[in-house]
Amino acid sequence: MVNRNDAFRGYEKYTMNQFEFESGRILENVVVEFSAKGTPKYDDEGNINNAIIYCHPFTGNYTSLGDIYKLTAEGKPFDFNEYYFIAITKLGFPDSCSPSTTNLKHHFPKYNIRDRVNFIRQFLKERFDLDRVHGIMGKGLGGYEVYTWACEYPDEMDFIMAIGTCFKTNGYRYVISKCMESIIESSDDFYSEVYTDSLSRMMVSVNRLLYSNHFSKKLFQNMTNDEIDVLMDDFVDEGLFIDIYDFKLNNDAILDYNIENKLGDIKAETLVVSSDADMYYTPEFDVLPLDDLIENSTVIMFNANDEEIDYNDCSIIEDDIENFLNKIKNK
Repeated sequence: MVNRNDAFRGYEKYTMNQFEFESGRILENVVVEFSAKGTPKYDDEGNINNAIIYCHPFTGNYTSLGDIYKLTAEGKPFDFNEYYFIAITKLGFPDSCSPSTTNLKHHFPKYNIRDRVNFIRQFLKERFDLDRVHGIMGKGLGGYEVYTWACEYPDEMDFIMAIGTCFKTNGYRYVISKCMESIIESSDDFYSEVYTDSLSRMMVSVNRLLYSNHFSKKLFQNMTNDEIDVLMDDFVDEGLFIDIYDFKLNNDAILDYNIENKLGDIKAETLVVSSDADMYYTPEFDVLPLDDLIENSTVIMFNANDEEIDYNDCSIIEDDIENFLNKIKNK
């Protein structure tokens, strides 16, 4: 039986000679942190044909593969005996190429979601000689990469699975991201060469904004203000480990994200998973319209519990996922 901690153990670092951003900026000696779990299988030409790429959310890295551990045990839909998972710490996040780990800080090249996708694609080609994968799945921010990859390179995967995510930054999400941008840009210290205490304090304000998206609608209505304060303080404390330069460049990429007009280009079988209580990625605006926008799409909506929207526990829709994967196998 695979447990969640198994997915945390073992990672590698790979260095690409260089990576060119869409802006034209080039960085050399680009580090990629990754982990590969499962059993690779090969076609007649020696190419891995069962690779699934896992794209992690905002508060994650390659270890986020552990979020689906209940689905990777023997006999489960994503049985590690049947599939080969590759989880990459994304461009802009610590321990892969990022503002903090390169020490470039605010001088780090501005990037977008396509840059993140191309970062993964280049790595897969160099490290695994992969031009095509079996599937791509991602949660939250990782879902932005899933949709973008499937739109921009529709022939490079058999299926995609997007969990608790969206296809554009608009409305409430845009307001939140603009507020966070304003908070950060209000400080002259952001452009200094020293990471000051004021920047750390600024992350407290930013994390209070982020906190509002963490729980279900029902929980917020049932909690007292004192209870909210306690949980918010815990959330803010955890967020203090986020580097403000990593955060700022990531927020810039989110602000520019909109692939709504390209969703019709997706050819892959698509599974969309969402919660009926999600306040940030709403069913009515971000999920249900996908039935019409993506040709081969299946939408699954599950009921949230009273505490948080637990997208980590996709085992509650295990049968739906099994049916989806069987549909792909039988094509």
